[in-house]
Amino acid sequence: MNTVQAVSSTDAGSAHAVLMVDDEPQACKWFARLYGDEFVVWTAGGVDEALALLAARGGQVAVLLTDYSMPGRNGVELLGEVRRLYGHIARLLVSACADKDVAMAAVNQGQVEKILEKPLDEAATRQALRDALAGAQRRALDRALIDQRAATLRETLGFLAHEVTTPLATVRGYLTAMRERHRDATEGDGGMAFIEQNKPGDVLFMLEAAQRRADYAQSLVSTFVQTARDAYRSDAPVSLRASDLVGAVRDEYPFEAGEAGWLCCDLSADFNLPGRRDLLYLVLCTLVKNALLALRSALPDDPRVHIGLGRAALAPGLPEQAVIRVSDTGPGIAPHVLQRLTHEPVTTRAEAGGSGMGLVFCRRVMNSLGGAVHVQSQPGQGATVTLFFPCPEQTRALEPL
Repeated sequence: MNTVQAVSSTDAGSAHAVLMVDDEPQACKWFARLYGDEFVVWTAGGVDEALALLAARGGQVAVLLTDYSMPGRNGVELLGEVRRLYGHIARLLVSACADKDVAMAAVNQGQVEKILEKPLDEAATRQALRDALAGAQRRALDRALIDQRAATLRETLGFLAHEVTTPLATVRGYLTAMRERHRDATEGDGGMAFIEQNKPGDVLFMLEAAQRRADYAQSLVSTFVQTARDAYRSDAPVSLRASDLVGAVRDEYPFEAGEAGWLCCDLSADFNLPGRRDLLYLVLCTLVKNALLALRSALPDDPRVHIGLGRAALAPGLPEQAVIRVSDTGPGIAPHVLQRLTHEPVTTRAEAGGSGMGLVFCRRVMNSLGGAVHVQSQPGQGATVTLFFPCPEQTRALEPL
């Protein structure tokens, strides 16, 4: 193998190299010397040597150019193997006039994308390599985007399944309680049924609480459905204002009785959100839920969940970015837990069904937008989670999820 040049614009794991296969050593040396000024050129002296190289470094090869006539296995056989095993590689065949019938058969079978005739014309070959390399890299980016979107959908679905379980379990509990209190009507009651109440208003409270949780579960499912619909659309609508996102969570989250009064918002420093509303809605709902659970675990004299919009720098010396902060007046987070949050599943509420995936999910969503998540807390002094959103010039370069 002969490596002629390195490409600084791509990392070592990306497909960028041209592999030239020919059983004539002088042909390989000539090709590497002539085209090595523009491309990363690797060479192999036959089919077996080429397949061995690909087995070790196939992810870095973007273009394969092979001679047809070689002892043992010919170039068309190699192209067929590469098509089967390394679908990302662009495949070119070098053929003499006498090999044209075989070459055309290879084209018809889809094993080769372009044929170059011997002797190679430098200008035509150079352009063919440029086109093949650009096409291979474009397909690699498309595949990476599809993989990213599929991973996002899988992760969102798993997170959604966990989040929907809690409100639906509460609905089930209220319905079970009402069924146990149900009493059949006696004669003369006109077909009416009765549900016993421990105190006035019990039944209405359970009905309203069950409806709030059912509505919230439906909003989460609708959010995922919208994510699935938009995942493969390049024209997915841009998101809304940060204040609208906060307003949606404030209006739709299923607060327990009286908890809605704990929430206060400062929306004066409004800004446009990058990305789409659906995933950010899940992120903000997760942060509100975590704050409420913290308050319930050790209720302070003045329970508060504050959502604020503003600007802040992620670290000293960095430019300020748009942020959403969610803070609470709860018991705070222990230092050994704090340093692991957002990086791995860790929870202090395992007995209550906590999975620790909430902040991990939030971090992955924010990272996909070019942003970040920062958690601050001291025991006994509450916690603050800050969502950092990328600057406008950064968001223009981001591909939608």
